[in-house]
Amino acid sequence: MTHSKSYTLGEIASILKLKLLGDEQCVVNGLSPLKSAVSGQLSFFNNPAYINQLRECNASAVIVDEKYADACKNNVLISSAPYVSFAEVTVLFDKPTVRKPSVHPSAHVHESVALPESVYIGPNVVLDASVELGKNCVIGSGTFLGEGVKLGNDCLIHSNVSIYHDVSIGNNAIIHSGSVVGADGFGFAFDGEKSVKIHQLGSVLIGNDVEIGSCSTIDRGTLENTIIGNGVKIDNQVQIGHNCAIGDHSIICGCTGISGSVTIGRYCVMGGASGTVGHITITDKVQVSAMSLVSESITEAGTYSSGTWTMKTSQWKRNNIRFQQLDSIAKRVKQLEKMNNKS
Repeated sequence: MTHSKSYTLGEIASILKLKLLGDEQCVVNGLSPLKSAVSGQLSFFNNPAYINQLRECNASAVIVDEKYADACKNNVLISSAPYVSFAEVTVLFDKPTVRKPSVHPSAHVHESVALPESVYIGPNVVLDASVELGKNCVIGSGTFLGEGVKLGNDCLIHSNVSIYHDVSIGNNAIIHSGSVVGADGFGFAFDGEKSVKIHQLGSVLIGNDVEIGSCSTIDRGTLENTIIGNGVKIDNQVQIGHNCAIGDHSIICGCTGISGSVTIGRYCVMGGASGTVGHITITDKVQVSAMSLVSESITEAGTYSSGTWTMKTSQWKRNNIRFQQLDSIAKRVKQLEKMNNKS
């Protein structure tokens, strides 16, 4: 893709602190995947499975590990972590919306709220009593911040986000449209005839550098707080139940459902559409595969999976029948073993 910004390879190498093999004056005006890249664009190579695409790539330059530099016919930027370098270069071509500090006339700001001069408050925003905003915050149109909400510096809250009362969020947070932070946890006690609501008396505490995708929900705690650590990245349509604790720099992928009172350690990855039962603990550096159910605590770092592989429906049906027969098969095997031992 071509962007409105352009840089020489020398400038990019200097900014990213990478070694350049090639023309410092070569101009790059966009980023592109290996397969579709053309002259004037920068690409990256991170997966050996695409080595043929690297050899045939028409980009002006490619970010590669040094051991693959000879496979590229054009300029190369040498990186020990090409995907990370690619992530760092994307900011150069990003086109963020520039908003001058201001408060839109349609916004409702409670008289108790003292706003820093550097903030932007969009149309139809509601800031309830005792809200506290740090410097350079941007609050998008239609967003609601409940009583006592606290935001750190440089937070970007997109349009139509709801943050309930007493939620605390650190610096550099990004929350995308449609997300809800601090709604009641799902707590009810059954008295034999009906469900009696357990009022959620805790809140949500979110650390620094956290990003929350669109239409995700983080419930407030029942008695204690739901806690989201520093650097946590949460994808779209994620549900995090009450009293959960997510460790620093963990990643929660789209459509994941985390039940109440689950503790997830640091540097964990919950794959897309994965889930947990409640009241379990997952230790640090655990990766859970997509669509897996974690049904008990995990005490050792590593990769964990559940579910079945994709197969033809006819084969899956036969295998499912065999699965239902496992218990009776196991009993017959035990009987045969006993008979064999007697003989």
